[in-house]
Amino acid sequence: MMSEVQVHTVARQMLEQHGFAAIAKAAEQAQACEGRGESEDAKEWRHIADAMKIMRGPHQG
Repeated sequence: MMSEVQVHTVARQMLEQHGFAAIAKAAEQAQACEGRGESEDAKEWRHIADAMKIMRGPHQG
């Protein structure tokens, strides 16, 4: 399980690399993990996606 710091580090790096499309990429990863029965990994990807949503701010649609 990732620490909160690790989650935010990954989220920030993904946003820098992919812009706001990174949120969709994290959601896709979560779905892929669920499809493979990797529920803990899926939960972490959703946590990363949530962190990115917070980072982008409330006025970004």
